[in-house]
Amino acid sequence: MAQIVSPNTQTILPHSLHAPRLTLWRRIWQRLPALMVAIVLIVLWHFQTRQSASLAFVIATPEAVWKTFGQLLNNGTLLNHLGTTVLEVTLGLLMGVPSALLLGYLIARNRFAERTFAPYVVGFQAVPLIAIAPILITRLGGPGVASVSVVAALIVFFPMLMATLVGIRSVPSELHELFRALNASRWQTFYRLELPSAAPSLFGGLKVSVTLAVVGTVVGEGYGATAGLGFMIFSSRFMYNPAGVMVGVFTLTALALLLYEIVAQLERRALRWRAPQL
Repeated sequence: MAQIVSPNTQTILPHSLHAPRLTLWRRIWQRLPALMVAIVLIVLWHFQTRQSASLAFVIATPEAVWKTFGQLLNNGTLLNHLGTTVLEVTLGLLMGVPSALLLGYLIARNRFAERTFAPYVVGFQAVPLIAIAPILITRLGGPGVASVSVVAALIVFFPMLMATLVGIRSVPSELHELFRALNASRWQTFYRLELPSAAPSLFGGLKVSVTLAVVGTVVGEGYGATAGLGFMIFSSRFMYNPAGVMVGVFTLTALALLLYEIVAQLERRALRWRAPQL
């Protein structure tokens, strides 16, 4: 059968070919204001540290930070510490996020579980992590990747738990009644109704969790570690090396932004079915 070609095909096709390029330029244009703010901050940082010697002793100049960054990158020190921190953050997320999802779903769907576990979860969250981190690290075998990962998992746990609670409980009761009327199983209700409805809230909690995982890792490394970006920051501070401190801080910031962007990209792909938000 001969293929029928619409008269509008030749006019639509060239525009569709240029759509990815237009999207790329649109993304660059959207990131331009943030880039301009960063440039202004670096310029102010440069002039402030040049004019005040005491400030330069506490906060290194941009030139010193850049030079130290190159040295640490070339000798492998920065990559070694970065690799350790990435491993600890990953393990913390793998421990904290699934456990928060399971317990959050249980509390959201079971009143007895809510009365039993919710007071302990909230009470534990009220305790400053910086106060119990040394105790946890000591009880978990001392400084190391395992103990720091547990500290990161604890700080990740609560926001992911709350996101799960909000997401699961936001499902309209009418839809639950509809699924019961259709004799849907528990798994079908979860997979077809609860998970899609809670997905926006879950991704919001995951965005918070990935950034807090970096914070928790730094806290853990500050009390017990022999490697990692947090360890590099604390050791540089004790050796009065402000440039090393700034390199560690900027690297941690870049890592948190990268993790956030990964989750944001996953969210866009997973929630394509949603209507675009104006």
